[in-house]
Amino acid sequence: MVKKYKRNQRIGALMKIFAEKPNYIFSYNYFSEIFNAAKSTISEDIHIVKELVSELECGRIETISGASGGAVFVPYLGLKEKENILNELCNMFSQKNRIIAGGYIYMTDLFNNPNVVTNIAKIISSEFSGVEIDYIVTVETKGIPVAILTAQRLNIPVAVIRRNNKVTEGATVSINYVSGSSNNIQTMSLSRRSLKENSKVLLVDDFMKGGGTAKGMADMMREFNVHVVGTAVVIETLEPEKKLVDDYMSLMILKRMNEKDGIIEIEPNSKLLR
Repeated sequence: MVKKYKRNQRIGALMKIFAEKPNYIFSYNYFSEIFNAAKSTISEDIHIVKELVSELECGRIETISGASGGAVFVPYLGLKEKENILNELCNMFSQKNRIIAGGYIYMTDLFNNPNVVTNIAKIISSEFSGVEIDYIVTVETKGIPVAILTAQRLNIPVAVIRRNNKVTEGATVSINYVSGSSNNIQTMSLSRRSLKENSKVLLVDDFMKGGGTAKGMADMMREFNVHVVGTAVVIETLEPEKKLVDDYMSLMILKRMNEKDGIIEIEPNSKLLR
């Protein structure tokens, strides 16, 4: 005997399915088969879910018309939730015991924490939810977790730029760039198989001081003949005010750090809260 599901059961299951695979188009046929329900019934269920996610300000359901038909969940954050996440992130990154010798901030544990990185990815993916993107591109190493979880929410692949050539990458493109923080000349490389020509990419990095790494990534993208649709960084420093790149979005701004007094002052980027 084929099991029938009540509407509240189907609604709960739909929410779970959409949340676990955002920006993925599910056909009505798929839902009809797993719930053993008519397409008209599934359409009514999805309409209820659509209203619910809109009221909760956690995203939107887009429906696709046509013979097969389908629906996709596009997650985004409401202003209040975004503010709460940013404030929580600022508190974690500005703990005084994070200052290490040389005037650096220890952040590795946070970028390796799935809960922290998930919240970062929620904001980045929300800000770029209406942008057509084919790939997320990052540079090793701390940017990788952020890039992967952001890509998961946008349902797109990731390309990782390496600091050193790897024989397992095959033929690569390498360029030299000037680090904006140290003013040292460094090398980055990316496998020729990583990106398709004329695709659209979002650059993601963990930290920006002078913008040298972001500029190097953008220069690398020109070698692949792809279009950069945006650059997202988790933290940027207030100084220097003039970066080597102009068009970028940061989640947080490091306004001041005093190694002697153990003070780290990090604030949310106010542009995200307008």
